[in-house]
Amino acid sequence: MRAHRGFTLLELMVVVALIALATATVVVGLRDSHQDRLETEALRLGAMLDAARAQSRTSGVPLLWQPDAEGFRLRPADATAATTASTTGTRKGWLHAGTTAQIVQPAGAPVLVLGPEPLTPPQRIELSLGEARLSLVTDGLGPFSVQRGSP
Repeated sequence: MRAHRGFTLLELMVVVALIALATATVVVGLRDSHQDRLETEALRLGAMLDAARAQSRTSGVPLLWQPDAEGFRLRPADATAATTASTTGTRKGWLHAGTTAQIVQPAGAPVLVLGPEPLTPPQRIELSLGEARLSLVTDGLGPFSVQRGSP
């Protein structure tokens, strides 16, 4: 009787197919699309805005949130800040370059007023990164939440 040496073609093809399947699974699992990155931005921003609203209610001082080309600013409201673009306050950048934000509601508002009242008008911010779009919305009473698709 002759001893088998090596692998058959069928055994090699099964191993190659298993490696291809494992590689495809890893690639799909590690893919970081614009939509995923934008959702991360929206969740981060929502948490910051909710914290700012809570801080405003506690201190009794309204906080203003304003997007800019590099990120956004969060600053206390004062007599001049409501009418002019102030450069004071905390500036935060986006986690992912290319992210933009626009205040959609209240319509035409250059800034969002966060607090100190527990009930504010409904607010909506549209975030975009590449072709991906998300909205961050609140009814004025509840926390900010991520909304996909059109309003």
